[in-house]
Amino acid sequence: MRESLLKVIGAVLFGLVLFSCVGCGSQKQVVAAEPKQLPSWYINPPQSNQSDLYAVGDGKDKQEAIANALAQMASTLSVFISSTYSAKTVVKEGRVSSSDGIYVSDTQSNTQEIRISNYELLQAESFGFKKYAVLVRSNKQKLFQSMKQEIEQNFKLIEQNEDSISSSNALKQLSFYKKTKESLLNLPNTLIVMNVLVPNFDGSLYLQKKQRVDTKYETTLRSITFSIDTDTNAINLEAPIAKGLSEKKFKLQKGEGNTHFNLFIVSKIQKASSYGFSLARTSVTFVTKDMKGAVIGSNTLNIVGQSSQGFEIAKQNVAVKLSALVQKEGIGKIIGLDI
Repeated sequence: MRESLLKVIGAVLFGLVLFSCVGCGSQKQVVAAEPKQLPSWYINPPQSNQSDLYAVGDGKDKQEAIANALAQMASTLSVFISSTYSAKTVVKEGRVSSSDGIYVSDTQSNTQEIRISNYELLQAESFGFKKYAVLVRSNKQKLFQSMKQEIEQNFKLIEQNEDSISSSNALKQLSFYKKTKESLLNLPNTLIVMNVLVPNFDGSLYLQKKQRVDTKYETTLRSITFSIDTDTNAINLEAPIAKGLSEKKFKLQKGEGNTHFNLFIVSKIQKASSYGFSLARTSVTFVTKDMKGAVIGSNTLNIVGQSSQGFEIAKQNVAVKLSALVQKEGIGKIIGLDI
């Protein structure tokens, strides 16, 4: 019995060894693919000069590679370009191929809004799965002219809009100057870049126009006054609203004309209790009117005050929660005004 068992085990082991050897003989030899040679224009790209900017970039596809190349180009001007990309192929001399052509594009920074436009795509090549490289060129004079044209068009639009709101109330004018001021925040950086592109460029005129907008904003802000009226239920809600307006540099006083506004606060309270707590279910409505009585902003909030010490304390808790909302959301959102 023992000898038979040993014979069986031996036969099995022999079969396994034989099968393993046959498998070894049938295995395919793995051949390592040689990496694709990088082109000279990628390894040693042309250097930027007095007339043109050059840059290389790579990415998972051609669009991303172009965006990264423009980002690299922009870094030489001390600005940042986002990967937002849009391109339009322009046929030149009847042909455009994957590595020869002109792409007209605007790649815009989300933070600094510097544009690189009318660049040329000189080279584009795929190096395998999700790997592209490109070489791009941008003419400094054309880039400068496009930036200058954009600034001038922007100021022309500002002047047109300023004329259209000249007869509006002060809050509408303030909103206009606030948005305009924000749109011009990057102007000094843009002018610096333009001066890099064209060293004898003088951007002082544009800075003066920006300063005029800043001054108009401050002057309009200082001219605005608010008065606050409340009903009996909303008396304790006046303080957090007044504080929020004051922090925005608005004056709280009686006034008249298109620079004065009346803010009305109306409150409806329902008394309730839950699990030993007193509740003050409160609906607060804010309405702002100009001196002609026209409603220019409104909002309604539902706030539940609570306290274990009685209903009066719960009503005070409503004011505490309103104050927290003003700090979190901003006074403009709370009362329904764009300020």
